[in-house]
Amino acid sequence: MNDVEVVLAGLCTVDLVQRVAELPGPGEKTQSASVELAAGGPAANAAVTAASLGAATTLHTVLGRHPLAGFARDDLAAHGVRVLDADPERDRPPPVSAAAVRERDGERTVVSHNAADVLVDASAGLAVTGAVLVDGHHPRLALAVAAAARRAGVPVLLDAGSWKPVLADLLPLVDVCACSSSFRLPDHPEAAATERALHRLGVALVTRTAGAAPVRWSGRDGGAGERAVPRVPARDTLGAGDVWHGALLFGVARLGRVPTAEDLPELIDAANEVAARRVSRVGARAWLSG
Repeated sequence: MNDVEVVLAGLCTVDLVQRVAELPGPGEKTQSASVELAAGGPAANAAVTAASLGAATTLHTVLGRHPLAGFARDDLAAHGVRVLDADPERDRPPPVSAAAVRERDGERTVVSHNAADVLVDASAGLAVTGAVLVDGHHPRLALAVAAAARRAGVPVLLDAGSWKPVLADLLPLVDVCACSSSFRLPDHPEAAATERALHRLGVALVTRTAGAAPVRWSGRDGGAGERAVPRVPARDTLGAGDVWHGALLFGVARLGRVPTAEDLPELIDAANEVAARRVSRVGARAWLSG
């Protein structure tokens, strides 16, 4: 039985990944060396990561009854993720992402259609335990899960990849905001200004990842620093940030409380190690084998 439990709410896509010698330019065609199909998306990738680390993992998302939705659901179940579908009768395809990954360095291009047009209602009685991660997709679902976590005293992490309107309501419910290198709040074009503004909104801890650069962090009540990322050959960077978030979520859930600034360096180091393993392996799931 799993001692660590996590709940995630957000996007699940079907990812079509092709590996190429060089990324094609406009109007160009190229032959791929391999093709892979897997469930993806920020919350789904983080869920697979948390489950691989040993957490009992539940993902609240929207899939529906399209055949591609069945594929995504089966793929997640095979990797230990329990899926709760907020719109099981939806008859449209789930969001799909098409990615090309350059073999020599893992660099990629991605074309995707997210879930911004999907509006689902969610019950206020959602059960949340351990720690929660939301990615801001499916806004009503994200708000319902984060609010339930706040009522239960469960830590809430936000995968802040890009600004979404729902964040105006979601951020006051967030304990740890995990920012991408490009994430900015409206009217705060500088990263440092965004981080200060997040603390003023009540976010206790802010992290910022930037690929192979050190991960920066700061605490609302003091403390700041950065943690180096392990140096590994980058072979596949697709979903690496999502993996990092899943590992951080697992660490927070294992801690059993809202982390403090003193906890953060160790939590970041552990997430860095998992993400480094991901980028050093080719394939959406190959890194899970250890």
